[in-house]
Amino acid sequence: MFRTEINPEASTVKINLKDKILTAGSCFSDAIGKQLTEMKFKTLTNPFGVSYNPPSIHKAFRYALHNQAVPDHTYLNNQELVANYDFHSSFSSMKKSEVEKGIKEVIGASHYFLKDTSWIFITYGSAWVYERKDTGEIVSNCHKMPTSGFTKSLLSQKKVLESFEEFYRNLKAFNPTCKIILTISPVRHVKDTLPLNSVSKSVLRLACQTISETYADAFYFPSYEIMLDDLRDYRFYKQDMIHPSEEAEEYIWNKFVDCYFDTSTKEFIEQWKPILTALSHKPFHANTSAHQTFLTKTLTQLIELSKKVDVSKEITLVKSQLIN
Repeated sequence: MFRTEINPEASTVKINLKDKILTAGSCFSDAIGKQLTEMKFKTLTNPFGVSYNPPSIHKAFRYALHNQAVPDHTYLNNQELVANYDFHSSFSSMKKSEVEKGIKEVIGASHYFLKDTSWIFITYGSAWVYERKDTGEIVSNCHKMPTSGFTKSLLSQKKVLESFEEFYRNLKAFNPTCKIILTISPVRHVKDTLPLNSVSKSVLRLACQTISETYADAFYFPSYEIMLDDLRDYRFYKQDMIHPSEEAEEYIWNKFVDCYFDTSTKEFIEQWKPILTALSHKPFHANTSAHQTFLTKTLTQLIELSKKVDVSKEITLVKSQLIN
């Protein structure tokens, strides 16, 4: 044996294709959300934008769960742009009204999605936080404001647990049946230095362990451990040697599927993957009889799958390429 393979224990509570799933947190939640969307799940992927520390992630959920307006003091101006300390820079604009509108819309959309969401997938990225000196509030994003306006500190496990408990209580009051999967981002935060990144990840890991032992409907998925201990070779990283490669993300995704998906959903994915690959194929000669036969076969498969999921867009696409 020349590697240490990690095979997470199969969850006793399964995800079904009909389940609605919301992902939130670090950029790894984007990767999982993209996979879920491609596999035809009803998914809302990282609606609040990339966020790393638990209190900021939980705060964004609080806004959404209560459909709450964002306080005016959380907005800032920097380098001709208006942004918000509780949201990602993708919401920034030269006009405050546009930022307010974008944030209000995403809070509203998340609120209604969360009403009957089956699962929330959260990726914690860092236990290091930045607190505003003027308000004492933890920010999700400093938006390149002067560091003199913030105090950097390391969250304790107790602080993470207290923040999660408040989030969990609010969630259950709004949607009692929703379940939570926690994971830790496999991306190292090298700006904190590798030794301090290890301290940060350790705090998060200990907190996740306590949460999964305390709450029956909160689970931990070891994406961080799979990346560091299973895929430990640098060939599984992107050129920055920090972020997982597409191959690594696919590998971790397959482990996630094995761990959480029920049998019928796994069977659907096996059916859907080759069709998805076929749909992405761009032929050099679309009018040949061979390609038309291929399209007809694909259309038949799509019509069969339409009994399980919405593939109307794919059916329309294939029909538009068929020669009558």
